[in-house]
Amino acid sequence: MSKPTLTPTQTTSVITLPVTGTTAVASISTPLGMYSGENDFLSGAFDQVAYTFKKLGGDILDIELTEETVYANYEEAVLEYSYIVNTHQAKNILSDLLGTTTGSFDSDGELKDGDLKTSLAGGAGVQMRFPRFEFAYARRIADGVGVDAGVGGNIPIYSASFSTVANQQDYDLQTILEAASTAGKDAGNGDTVPWAGLVGNKKVVIRKVYYKTPNSMWRFYGYYGGLNAVGNLSNYGQFSDDSTFEVIPTWQNKMQATMFEDALWTRTSHFSYELRNNQLRLFPTPNSVTADAYWFEFTIPTEPYLQTDPDIGVDGVNNMNTLPFANVPYANINAIGKQWIRRYALALSKETLGQVRSKFGNTIPIPGESVNLNGDALLSQAKEEQNALREELIKVFDELTYTKLAEDDKNFVENAASLQKAIPLTIFVG
Repeated sequence: MSKPTLTPTQTTSVITLPVTGTTAVASISTPLGMYSGENDFLSGAFDQVAYTFKKLGGDILDIELTEETVYANYEEAVLEYSYIVNTHQAKNILSDLLGTTTGSFDSDGELKDGDLKTSLAGGAGVQMRFPRFEFAYARRIADGVGVDAGVGGNIPIYSASFSTVANQQDYDLQTILEAASTAGKDAGNGDTVPWAGLVGNKKVVIRKVYYKTPNSMWRFYGYYGGLNAVGNLSNYGQFSDDSTFEVIPTWQNKMQATMFEDALWTRTSHFSYELRNNQLRLFPTPNSVTADAYWFEFTIPTEPYLQTDPDIGVDGVNNMNTLPFANVPYANINAIGKQWIRRYALALSKETLGQVRSKFGNTIPIPGESVNLNGDALLSQAKEEQNALREELIKVFDELTYTKLAEDDKNFVENAASLQKAIPLTIFVG
């Protein structure tokens, strides 16, 4: 049986990449349409077709891609660049933006209408701005530490009192506070309290226990220095501040006064207490000559994610996910970025071409011959190139974080100072 004579109606592939693109097609061919309204992006996508055609040897062998595929890959490359840039900027400023205003985002990652978008109207988005550094994260940590240190913080510290009972040594502060919170009145003096209704069944944290005595500060500042304690807390016998004059700063007097008051409380009171699980035991056992009321400071546990009056920012930025970053505008990507985008888009197109050619197997029979396809090789090369490009960009950005820039500036100044020391000083001759 003789071989039939083939007379194909088409001598070229039905789908091949054209030599150049079409701007009108680019505006409607990107799958997400993120940048389809920017003429600069359309021009870049248009040029990418010719770049891909030449790099993949389209003038030698047909490339089984459409220009729409190249446009889609170009858009993906721009978005990938935007992703890496925004991630880099998040590393730079996240600690200073924690607790600040965030926003809502649409399916494209763009800010929805709201207060933040309105405040940014007419200007660049947050991801394009250089922030003021305020050590926000460090301050938040300091607020938490300040509560335990007794020097402020972000949790209110309340005070309460209770009356002692003769010969009763143990007192349940938790029960006392729960009852007082429910009644809205202090258990000791009956005053209205700001923590009414806030305790409930929450276990309070007792910060300090004390009792009030007549103010003893006058013994430091007053007539003849009281216990012979003068300006520097030294004993000068019969001499006192009225006849001994020393030039010392005001802060030293205040510090000494505080030390003197604390010494009176500690050395002369003879009172003590033991606190376990909010159960208070007083020493000595209250009687007719001890204090008839005791005071204590406490805090009430609060939910860390609930908005409270002294703590703004709970509903703000909490991690990279809530940073108000939109996609980087194409117009704000410089020559460095656009060259990276071209290379990455080419690698994506190579991957697509590899997937297409892999579907036909290794060879395609043609009359009297066969064509070997390189789909697997293209896929492997494309993946390696994409990984290499991402790693290259991330590595460069990691070397350009604000922390690294500050370190480089420090080294530059130190090196310049060392160099300056080696320069001989000229001798001025008048």
